[in-house]
Amino acid sequence: MTLPVLRASLLAACVLAFLPAASQAQRRTIHTFTVSGRDFLMDGKPYQVISGEMHYPRIPREYWRDRLQKAKAMGLNTITTYAFWNLHEPRPGVYDFSGQNDLAAFLRDAQAEGLNVILRPGPYVCAEWELGGYPSWLLKDRTLTLRSTNPAYHAAVQRWFQRLATEVKPLLLKNGGPIIAVQVENEYGAFGDDLNYLRQVKDDMLHAGLGDGLMFTSNQASDLAKGSLPDLPATVNFGSGNAEASTAMLEKFRPNGPRMVGEYWAGWFDKWGEEHHETDGRKEAQEFQWMLEHGYSVSMYMFHGGSSFGWMNGADSHTGKDYHPDTTSYDYDAPLDESGSPRYKYALLQQAIATATHTKPMPVPKASERRVFPIAAAKESASLWDNLPASVHSETPLTFEDLDQNYGYVLYRSKLPAHAGGTLTINGLHDYAVVYVDRKQVGILDRRLDQSTLTLPSNLREGSALDILVENTGRVNYSHAILTERTGITGTVLLGGAEVEGWEMFSFPMQDLSHLQFRSGPCTGPCFFRTAMSVDQPADTFLDTRGLHKGQLWLGSHNLGRFWSIGPQFTLYSPAPWLHSGMNTITWFDLKGDSRNEALTSVHDPVYGAVTHSRESQ
Repeated sequence: MTLPVLRASLLAACVLAFLPAASQAQRRTIHTFTVSGRDFLMDGKPYQVISGEMHYPRIPREYWRDRLQKAKAMGLNTITTYAFWNLHEPRPGVYDFSGQNDLAAFLRDAQAEGLNVILRPGPYVCAEWELGGYPSWLLKDRTLTLRSTNPAYHAAVQRWFQRLATEVKPLLLKNGGPIIAVQVENEYGAFGDDLNYLRQVKDDMLHAGLGDGLMFTSNQASDLAKGSLPDLPATVNFGSGNAEASTAMLEKFRPNGPRMVGEYWAGWFDKWGEEHHETDGRKEAQEFQWMLEHGYSVSMYMFHGGSSFGWMNGADSHTGKDYHPDTTSYDYDAPLDESGSPRYKYALLQQAIATATHTKPMPVPKASERRVFPIAAAKESASLWDNLPASVHSETPLTFEDLDQNYGYVLYRSKLPAHAGGTLTINGLHDYAVVYVDRKQVGILDRRLDQSTLTLPSNLREGSALDILVENTGRVNYSHAILTERTGITGTVLLGGAEVEGWEMFSFPMQDLSHLQFRSGPCTGPCFFRTAMSVDQPADTFLDTRGLHKGQLWLGSHNLGRFWSIGPQFTLYSPAPWLHSGMNTITWFDLKGDSRNEALTSVHDPVYGAVTHSRESQ
């Protein structure tokens, strides 16, 4: 190369190096995703979305790629996920997008596996998730109204969208990322009909940069008119057996709009004290194929449900008075089970997709490896009574939100007045209370069973300690009940018709168990227990909790979720990446513990069973 040519080459390289980022981006292939009449267009050509829903916090991060690969193998070309506000902003202005909460990493993993993404950032997501994804601290402000144009709520939503955008805006399709569409709110028509509120959410997304592409709304068929905006595509949601009727309603509502099913419910979720759900995978596969062959884009809810680890299960309430908390397992009877193994409907749906799209199906992935490990019978214990934190005083009971506490338990303590026997009434109990006098249990009240009163013994002495240990069993995630879904004792406590005043409140968020003082002696009542599981080679397993009563369990530092002897769930999924070779610590809190009887084992498969309705099982 001659010197002049070399100089010219170096000059060209320098110019390229200092070109603006936008100019460099123009040299990449920039894809487009748009609507033309009844079709979606990818780069100007008709494109059928074949999606499945997965939620990053319900899947161990180490398994994200595995689940995404299995989605691709089933024939999906897109993954749909919510963004969970309460996970990412646990306290006002404090954000967490690290580790298990690294949404951007999940989206990049999807793109690496050749999958597009539909993002559903709420701010309300439902999802059988605690308070529908809202941070509970929003409810501390009594002037704030969720899902409304209320100024305090609007300001909080704007801040959330602005912060979320810093994570996901680089991953929008126009920026070379996998996000082809963003949903505005979520099934708003089932809640209200204030289109000004929907427009406000849309404008907030646009202002944050989340809407720089295709935006749409999603509603059940009967709610399309109430929950859709005229300038955005509308999609329809329904369960198996309703495809023809519900898609016909969408076509009637938007005869010239794109044809898409935003949620096709291929399964269902479980609730404590109710029956375990299984659905007909053969009918679902037939219906899925029918929708694809009739030109519909479809997103299956759920492709893989996973687990609502920690405290994150939600609850149903349709009237505001009924209460149905969801189980820790979010298996959903989905094509991939809770541990990520294909169940029979995976192959049926895979074939349905292949037939409808005239492609050859890939081999069905193998089941996840599962093993059984020995758990030591010997265990240490720590009584809740011996590990009380500092208290907060108030003449009237404070809610969890007033105490700046999101989840866990609060112990409410007062002193009994003279002649204290009679009826104890807790107004507004959210959600489950064990009542003690001088540390002896005298009764249980369960919001699920609409219980608010119990009769105290008549021989109680003046000045005895009245303790009410209240559990947050999961805030309601559906209906207008979310507007007042504060947790703890949300009203007054009455004894013999007179209001009980002068309360000390002890918070147990149970985020850090390192301060607990364990010992080898016996423990009964509300107790923490600790033992070890011996693992030679990590593999997935399930912890059988049928020897426990009601509480929370940790594997090492990972909060696996709730257990409850009423069923229908009797095991907790314990993923291999959260185990290590050697002794693995298991800690649990049981509201009705007894060190002589507490028993925990490891089993190969999940256990579901008949529910128990007796008061003793509460």
